[in-house]
Amino acid sequence: MKASEVESIYRTESRKVFATLVRLLRDFDAAEEAMHDAFAAAMQQWPEQGVPDNPTAWLISTGRFKAVDVIRRRQRLSDLQPEVARRLAEIESANDSLAKHEIQDDQLRLIFTCCHPAIAPKVQVPLTLREVCGMTTEEIAHAFLVPSPTMAQRIVRGKAKIRDAGIPYVVPSLSDISQRLDSVLSVIYLVFNEGYSASRGESLTRADLSDEAIRLARLLLDLLPDPEVMGLLALMLLHESRRAARQSAQGDIIVLEDQDRRLWDQGLINEGIRLVERSLRSKRFGAYTIQAAISAVHSEAETPAATDWAQIVALYDVLMRADPSPVVELNRAVAIAMRDDIPTGLAIIDDILDRGELQHYYLAHSARGEFLRRLGKHQDARFAFEQALALTTQESERRFLRAKLDTIGGATSGQ
Repeated sequence: MKASEVESIYRTESRKVFATLVRLLRDFDAAEEAMHDAFAAAMQQWPEQGVPDNPTAWLISTGRFKAVDVIRRRQRLSDLQPEVARRLAEIESANDSLAKHEIQDDQLRLIFTCCHPAIAPKVQVPLTLREVCGMTTEEIAHAFLVPSPTMAQRIVRGKAKIRDAGIPYVVPSLSDISQRLDSVLSVIYLVFNEGYSASRGESLTRADLSDEAIRLARLLLDLLPDPEVMGLLALMLLHESRRAARQSAQGDIIVLEDQDRRLWDQGLINEGIRLVERSLRSKRFGAYTIQAAISAVHSEAETPAATDWAQIVALYDVLMRADPSPVVELNRAVAIAMRDDIPTGLAIIDDILDRGELQHYYLAHSARGEFLRRLGKHQDARFAFEQALALTTQESERRFLRAKLDTIGGATSGQ
């Protein structure tokens, strides 16, 4: 057995192990330490003994006993406070043969715990991304456009609130779920987005995060067949269907209109469209379902020229009423440019930027640069692409923008 096999299991299973250990230990830091101890033990034992039939259960069991040993070393059991003694007894009595569905449920429990109403709204989503999904504090800070130390403080406060308030590690009753559903859906979608279009690094995508988000959405839909849960799952499936077509063999970005649509996963498309239709029939849908409907229109077009841009603009009009934002307005502007003409769409983008919105959003400048390039305004296009390039740290995106600059003779040194 190679170390890379343990590393692969770490990437796919570590957050499941962590979630269960949090429930058993009721302590984030102790669970993190126990998880790493368990993987260290696996690195030592599995090369000689082989990988267990259920590596996740083995890691949880090992981590639990490592935590017991730590507690015992710190203080003899007879000297422990009653609460700590009770917790230790619970840990020791936990069933060694954990069922797969119990492990899966633990991640859902932890998401709902991190999104408890007692925790400040601005802390709920970052805390969940860090503790449930394993995103780094730096990645989360970048996504929320705040300094890393500030984000670290928020996450620490969230963990302390769970501990001090005794927030239970449970999936709430159906009557209480609605209070947390928006936050839970936001978390799942942010995880998917980081996997579908990584915020930094060499690789454009992280399939492990996208797969995890889709798995969690399926679990949530089994628990709560809500139209917006259907809409979110549909949206992610429809995006995921295009993964194989989004990059070249060299890892370069291929934009939607240039993708080989034969590579799109028709099974995911069909499942996503069925979910969109179910949600729309409920007449209780929201922003995720509308976004999924837009993605479905793209998915149903056999060629770029066959895209029903009029329907897409109409759906963006609905989305602007349901969940207005500068990003939605930007996407609507692109659709209007494709439906009507480029100058009309470009005027809307210029208006958004003139208002001071999306000045730090590289896609706004990139879209503006592409429209200017198509209009033959190369000097203005070059400036827009250079602004976009300065705003992204993702290497695939940077190569894409450099290639755009090359097409107009505007590659610059140092970029």
